[in-house]
Amino acid sequence: MNTQTLSPGMRRIPMLIAVAALLLVLAYLGYSLTAQAERPARESHNRTPPPDVTVVERLPERYRAQVTAYGAAEPHYMLTMTAKVNGYVTALSPQFEVGSVVAAGDLLAQLEDSDYRSALANAEETLAAARLTALEEERQAVQAQAEWRSAGLNGEPDSELVLRQPYLDAARASLNSAQAGVSSAAADLAHTHISAPFDAAVIERLIAPGSYVQAGTEIATLYSSDRVDITLALSQQDWAKLPPVSELINSEWPVLLRDVETGEEWTAYVDRIEQHLDATTRQRALIVAVDRPLDQSTALLPGSFIEAKIPGRSLDGLWQLPSSSVSQRGEVWYVTEDNTLANFVADISFSEGENVYVTAPAALADKPQRVLLHPLSGYLVGMQVTAINPATTSVAAHTVQENNDNG
Repeated sequence: MNTQTLSPGMRRIPMLIAVAALLLVLAYLGYSLTAQAERPARESHNRTPPPDVTVVERLPERYRAQVTAYGAAEPHYMLTMTAKVNGYVTALSPQFEVGSVVAAGDLLAQLEDSDYRSALANAEETLAAARLTALEEERQAVQAQAEWRSAGLNGEPDSELVLRQPYLDAARASLNSAQAGVSSAAADLAHTHISAPFDAAVIERLIAPGSYVQAGTEIATLYSSDRVDITLALSQQDWAKLPPVSELINSEWPVLLRDVETGEEWTAYVDRIEQHLDATTRQRALIVAVDRPLDQSTALLPGSFIEAKIPGRSLDGLWQLPSSSVSQRGEVWYVTEDNTLANFVADISFSEGENVYVTAPAALADKPQRVLLHPLSGYLVGMQVTAINPATTSVAAHTVQENNDNG
């Protein structure tokens, strides 16, 4: 059909139909929006539930502080022995070997001593002659005094030579010099016998039979075996956790030592405290000691790197937490009453084993707090969570099981 032959009324019909359809669509959309607005809101079943976090409940309690410090074990005495006289080494003791333990007074080495014996004999001869001269002068002085009195002369003579006093003084001085010469020669002879000055371990031996030594030549290095000392540098915060200084020293305060490499343990005691602060670190050192270290069930050797645990005073207001409760940023996270996350910077008073002891903030000290065991780096303050306490859960499960068994 040719549209040109249609009347104007016929041509308006399709346009009216399109307009009517558009009005129907708009009416339907308006009704749907109104119904949606008036419909009661429903929770979406697809919303992600809050994540679970594992917590422990903690109330501030009183714990005994412990200070941990590190230091190296050092011998009570360290000595590099040197020769006091010249001579050839003629003999060495079988005990004078590296690693051996020697007692005070043990002979370590012998030097050629013939020259020193001769020198001592000459000194003794000189002493004998000086003693004879002194005796003769004393006799002559007495005789001069007698002759002066028998002559009936009054007062003192014009010259001291009359009564031979200068001769007597010179003889006595010669006698004293001769006695000192004998003492010196005897000491030189004694120094040809090289002995251990104290109970010690031989660390290094530097001579052999036939060696020639001079006064001042190094002979050996010795470490005393009576005691080892460990110097522990402590901060002001560490000192604040310990008892008073007088109590530490006077009671020989016990300290637990552990070898960092081997794990071996010993019990030490506080020996003394340094009376100054280190100029660089501004720390003050505590020195602990172990007696007879080589006689322990496991020898405590000088040079060992030691971890020391010093028991301190009791402190209030602490949470005992596993070390995992402190995040990498040094924060402690906890769950608030409305089940959201919050945190604070941990003030760690001390640590012991796998536990840390954290000062509880004053705002959280009035009732138990749920502290996270394993805070993650992705947690945010105010984040909604579900707190799970393994202790409470296990108790509840045990109760249900008992009820089922009784039923």
